[in-house]
Amino acid sequence: MANLFDITDKVIVAVGGSGGLGTAICLGLAEAGAHVIPVSRNKEKNAALVAKIEALGRRSMTVSIDATNRAEMEQLKDEIVAKFGRVDVLINAAGALVKKPFLEVGEDEWDHVINVNLKSIYTACQVFGPIMLEQGYGKIINFSSMGAFLGITRSSAYCTTKGGVNQLTKVLACEWGPKGVNVNAIAPGFFKTPLNEMFLGLPEVEAKITGDTPMRRYGKAPDLLGTIIFLSSAASDFVTGAVIPVDGGYLALAL
Repeated sequence: MANLFDITDKVIVAVGGSGGLGTAICLGLAEAGAHVIPVSRNKEKNAALVAKIEALGRRSMTVSIDATNRAEMEQLKDEIVAKFGRVDVLINAAGALVKKPFLEVGEDEWDHVINVNLKSIYTACQVFGPIMLEQGYGKIINFSSMGAFLGITRSSAYCTTKGGVNQLTKVLACEWGPKGVNVNAIAPGFFKTPLNEMFLGLPEVEAKITGDTPMRRYGKAPDLLGTIIFLSSAASDFVTGAVIPVDGGYLALAL
């Protein structure tokens, strides 16, 4: 039974792996035995994270690229396959947020959020999906959000992208399931990260969010790790097309 959740020696590519929750998740996966390749634009953060992963006795590589750039991602794929021989798990966790009323969101800002939150997933799946299809197995874990289910004011671009993430997850699950590839998403509730600290730190906002969360607190990075390990392991072999909330019960509360 314990082997169901074993991810020892799994090769995991984590897009957005060195930002926000990504760092803690990558380290947690490495501690669980996986080889983890974090992908981000920030070379310094990425190198520091890779050093920590390798200090745990796992393999990794420093990557500093734009995850929406197809040519750069194709080159990365070739380098990973040359070094590791395969890709077992793809995690898509890159995130961007613009906190403005809809009519104040500029076209460049809209495009930026769409590119980071949605196009990066399109690109990563286009690049790494064929490897998994050829292998006959693989796990893809996309990051969704409460914003895929709820209208979060002053977050129009963000919510739009997360709704798209849910639907892309379901479509790929249907298309790739017959070939042995599982595609799922997790929808984190409210976590204090650099992406949303600017408004989650406001006392009135914090009181409302924690008051509407049955667990009465914000999420912490370890709260996501169990679900990610489950979706990366054999324990989830018959789970695909699912969007799993990790939200302390936020979506369950009506009154």
